[in-house]
Amino acid sequence: MSALPPDKPGLKKYMPGANRPLAPESRRRFVTIAIVAFFLGIFFIPSLFQSKSVKTIPYSQLIHDARSQQVVSASINNATGVITGQLTNGTNYTSNGPVPTLTDEVNTLRTNNVTVTFANPSSFASTFLPYLIWILIFVGFMFFAGRQARGQMNGMMSVGRSKAKQFDQDRPKTTFADVAGYLGVKQEISEVVDFLKNPLTYKQIGALIPKGILLVGPPGTGKTMLARAVAGEAGVPFFSVSGSDFMEMFVGVGASRVRDLFATARKQSPAIVFIDEIDSIGRKRGAGLGGGHDEREQTLNQMLNEMDGFDPTEGVVVIAATNRPDVLDPALLRPGRFDRQIVVPLPDLDERLPILAVHAKDKPLDPSVSLEMVARGTPGMSGADLANLVNEAALHAVRRHSVTISMEDFEMARDRVMMGQLRDSMVLTEDERERIAFHESGHALLAYVLDKTDPLHKITIIPRGMALGVTMTLPEEDRHIMSRQHLEDSLCMRMGGRVAELLVYGDLSTGAADDLQRNTDLARRMVREWGMSKEIGPMAWGSNNQVFLGEDLMHTRDYSDHTSQMIDDEVERILREQEARAIEVLTLHRRGLEALTRALLERETLDGEEAAQLIDEAHGEPVHTRANKTVSSLTSKSPRVEPEVLAPAPTWQPPTLPAV
Repeated sequence: MSALPPDKPGLKKYMPGANRPLAPESRRRFVTIAIVAFFLGIFFIPSLFQSKSVKTIPYSQLIHDARSQQVVSASINNATGVITGQLTNGTNYTSNGPVPTLTDEVNTLRTNNVTVTFANPSSFASTFLPYLIWILIFVGFMFFAGRQARGQMNGMMSVGRSKAKQFDQDRPKTTFADVAGYLGVKQEISEVVDFLKNPLTYKQIGALIPKGILLVGPPGTGKTMLARAVAGEAGVPFFSVSGSDFMEMFVGVGASRVRDLFATARKQSPAIVFIDEIDSIGRKRGAGLGGGHDEREQTLNQMLNEMDGFDPTEGVVVIAATNRPDVLDPALLRPGRFDRQIVVPLPDLDERLPILAVHAKDKPLDPSVSLEMVARGTPGMSGADLANLVNEAALHAVRRHSVTISMEDFEMARDRVMMGQLRDSMVLTEDERERIAFHESGHALLAYVLDKTDPLHKITIIPRGMALGVTMTLPEEDRHIMSRQHLEDSLCMRMGGRVAELLVYGDLSTGAADDLQRNTDLARRMVREWGMSKEIGPMAWGSNNQVFLGEDLMHTRDYSDHTSQMIDDEVERILREQEARAIEVLTLHRRGLEALTRALLERETLDGEEAAQLIDEAHGEPVHTRANKTVSSLTSKSPRVEPEVLAPAPTWQPPTLPAV
């Protein structure tokens, strides 16, 4: 671990032994001790100046001793009546006399050769202490008020300073080795770090360092962690700031902070500046009602000028992260400012496994745990989702009073993350349970019977999350595009719950509301955006601009009323065709529907393989000859024995579009 150079500006605060102001708690403790010591001194210090050989005698005894010629002197305090003096044996005495002093007794003292004096003695503390206390209170108040005023003045004068945090090469500890997967992303970012460490290697061949790198990806994919890894790997100053740190209630503060940030980075160049959530200040200028946000646009203009303006910054690399690249200003994305846009996508199967290994390396796993099986059963999960999955599995193991995490814990954690929390407190009537069982059985049967649907994983009629029942399907592999037949099978499968209720009860319920909403949205996108309609043809409508930008709020529709009617007709046609198709398939497999319902009412939860076996037995022959139409749970089970293939089962074939 190398020591920081003491002569570099801005790094003094990280050096050991540097002067640091007292923390608020230490300051309060110091003030409390000082006040207690002050008052203790008021009470005890005057007593230190008193004579220790002073004898206290009663007043009557003093008069008696004076008459016996045993008193040498007497000093009478007219204010307090205290009499002090010396006896003939050399002892100092004190006595409390009457106030005012009696003339007869004074004469008695004098007639017995006692030297009598009158005085009004007063100590320095008793005289000036009341004034001193008030003076100290006034001085302390003025000091406190002046300090507060200086703090407020410093705060007002420093409002335009950047709030970026500077890290040295020893902080943070995250490196590229801690980021699992994303080899291409790490290679591009590490290239920039290597350029800053060894600039001569690149300059010899004429290569220029990218001025800006934009990390783009869905939430939870690890963009900020990659930036922390850059800070851990870089041997140059690293400044980290959030996009919201530039915004303030005062006009021009954001632009001032941008100038201060780049000025500080330029002094210590080469340096790296990381801006998290840059979309908070980098949105398109002039968008939105009222012409946009003036303060944000001024901040963006200053950032554009600093990155590649009249006086471009040399040796300063800007790394920014966002999950909304579509809202960024085009001037910010052009080459010369953000030269590279690195996509950080959701991890695939090969990347989910090392991510799970990173999050589970410090946890006690049961020997039966297969992280590869967990990775295969978690498609579409981001790195943050996988970290949450491992943590939920550990929490479930604690609830079981287990010292290790088993596959059962991972299975329950995945159900918790993907389907929601169990709602044990909800009480359903028998009629409701039966209707829910038929509804979910309709979904599950179509998911198994149709060719292009995702493999069936699990069916349950236990309320989870916002749903009264759940039918879960999982893709066999990571899918990046979807065919028209896959979309139509998905529409038909979602119609299964509504159609099953219609076939069994002859009426409908509100349980299919979410299915209908999702089907309508999907069918409309098929017609408007993907050109999957014969009547509409290869045309697409619909702006990708976001409503909150104000660009779609008053946007004129780019197709006629006649085309709008055609779109509505095509959406209705697609949905009615898939409903009719679902009716035909469920009617053909009515016995399988009833078998699934009986099993669900009895056991409440069925595995994909168990549901497939019930459907095949009720049908009398296997519906599918391939064994990849179901996805078993994460827990290992004995292999399923396929029924004997007698003859291909009749299935409803979807209509095909004629060639154009």
